[in-house]
Amino acid sequence: MKMKKWVALLLALLMTLCQAAALAENLETDDYNHLVVGNTTAFNGNFSTNMWGNNTADLDVEHLLFGYNLVLWEHDQGYFTVDPTVVTGILVYDDELGNRTYSLVLAEDLYYTDGTQITAWDYAFTVLLSVADEIKEIGGNTDAFGSILGMDAYKNGEVDVLPGVRVTGDFMISFTIDAASRPFFYEMGLLRCLPLPIHVIAPGCSVKDDGQGIYLDKSAGTFTADALSKTMLDPETGFVFNPKVTSGPYKLISFDGNTVEFEINEYYKGNAYGVVPTIPYLTYTTVSNETMMDQLADGEIDLINKVVNADSIMAGITLVGQDQARMASYARVGLSMMSFNCEKATVKNVAVRQAMAYCLDKDALVSSYVGDFGLRVDGYYGIGQWMYQVLTGAIEPPMEEPDENATAAEKKAYEENLLAWEEITMENIPVYNLDVDRANQLLDYDGWTLNREGTTYRAGVDDVRCAMIDGELVALDLVMIYPEGNTIAQALETTFVANLGQAGIKLTLVPVPMEELLRQYYRFDERDCDMIYLATNFSEVFDPTLTYAPVDGINSNYSHLEDTKLYELALDMAMTEPGDVLTYCQKWVVFQEYWAQVLPAIPVYSNAYFDFHTPLLQEYHIDSTATWGQAIVEAYLGDPAIEDEEIIDGEEDFEEGGIIIID
Repeated sequence: MKMKKWVALLLALLMTLCQAAALAENLETDDYNHLVVGNTTAFNGNFSTNMWGNNTADLDVEHLLFGYNLVLWEHDQGYFTVDPTVVTGILVYDDELGNRTYSLVLAEDLYYTDGTQITAWDYAFTVLLSVADEIKEIGGNTDAFGSILGMDAYKNGEVDVLPGVRVTGDFMISFTIDAASRPFFYEMGLLRCLPLPIHVIAPGCSVKDDGQGIYLDKSAGTFTADALSKTMLDPETGFVFNPKVTSGPYKLISFDGNTVEFEINEYYKGNAYGVVPTIPYLTYTTVSNETMMDQLADGEIDLINKVVNADSIMAGITLVGQDQARMASYARVGLSMMSFNCEKATVKNVAVRQAMAYCLDKDALVSSYVGDFGLRVDGYYGIGQWMYQVLTGAIEPPMEEPDENATAAEKKAYEENLLAWEEITMENIPVYNLDVDRANQLLDYDGWTLNREGTTYRAGVDDVRCAMIDGELVALDLVMIYPEGNTIAQALETTFVANLGQAGIKLTLVPVPMEELLRQYYRFDERDCDMIYLATNFSEVFDPTLTYAPVDGINSNYSHLEDTKLYELALDMAMTEPGDVLTYCQKWVVFQEYWAQVLPAIPVYSNAYFDFHTPLLQEYHIDSTATWGQAIVEAYLGDPAIEDEEIIDGEEDFEEGGIIIID
């Protein structure tokens, strides 16, 4: 080994030792014991499950409080795999009918925050709770785990046990995926499951398996809608809002509606890489665009997460330039949109939805709100999604060029595959640029030709267009709710509302608290509006089949759009063989083209998120696939390290096999 390599290795070891010593010393001071995190998204308060809906701020809390998911998303490789901290062994086999079983051996050193051991029975309970009729009775969404063998019969009451999940030992559990749900592109993602404490949620009850499948034994406890309403939804003690027995890197101290306090969970074994958190206490609070950068500069806030407002981003960049802050940016795996409530007669017809899309000056809206830090989108996607990045050239398609010894057939297959990738384009996704004349034409064609008196609509004279629908005169006098405190309303007035007026559509913007907005969006409450402005971030499993499934029996179809073709395209996309990325992307584009044609929502923008933080926060590596709650586990508070370039005296180019310090 050359001398340069020895020096690099020695310096790397010394740096590690120095940082460890500094960390140990720093943690003795208050400055390194506590991190205050701010986000402009107000909490909905659903911290333990999405069965009652949640938002991005809630999800951050969930990732802090809950750990030990059976599988994790390997974003660098683009697939799901078991979490080695949780699963110590796996066996996969198919039966003669095409059902696939994943048998998992679980680690025996996992514990809840109260010291109770986590076993296979806890994961089985999560499944049974998530699909229980009693949960549905109290307003919860029970559409999860639909691909498990026998789930329909179990939920319909035809059988008393769920054969697709078996517990054959305290630390052995198996999941069987129904052949009817295969192939599924994200198949191992169907095993996503977090342990939930039955002794807290359903005291006295237990999960059993007598050899045919799992079921709930309620003989020693109570598992009713009333009982679950108390243990899950009580505003003060319910597990949804106040989960005190959890499994993640941190545990909940308190939540007052605006601020959440956490402390380290001493029972936490570690994330998938065995890392445990080092920052003893966290505070997570709601902040405003107007004051948050001043709070960061003054030391009141240590980390601001998911900044999207252009003025706020520029203020943060100024702090970075003054060496008062550090910055991280990453593409959003989601979008901002105006979702239609398609059960309303006003927006039920696609012509109305398209006409409204033609009234939006999308480029002006995006420019005024996110500036150069976001891009307009014309479909149901985010710029951080791997599909979008592959098709726009941000990342290379997963193809390996054949070597010089490849056969002629292998080279031909490569060329055909390369050509197929080059032919995929997003250019045919319908685009709605500002065109009020086109909007008026569509509304005329769709029959919106009357005024409020039932006579002929006259542009410039009558305030709104009307149409006779099922014997009733319906006016295009619409309401769109948006999150209270969101500053986009002013931009919407000038880039959307004013243009709608020229087409005979009146739109009133109404701010509502986030909790109320989400309850309407998720259809938990009766909806008194026609549209909802909000943003959504996609899961790693992009599977919109339930989102656009037939409305009857499915409560995940939030837009209430009944379009069989859209559902079938979503289903076809999902049922792609795992690993066949080319086919999946081809189907993804077809789905996007039709989605933009029927418009369950008007897509607005996807953007880069910016996080700004104190220079004392080290090793904070956040990206498109991680929340700050996940990234903070591997971070620590300490004095800024000496720049790597100074340590190695500018020597960055090591020969192959050398020690690389610079990332």
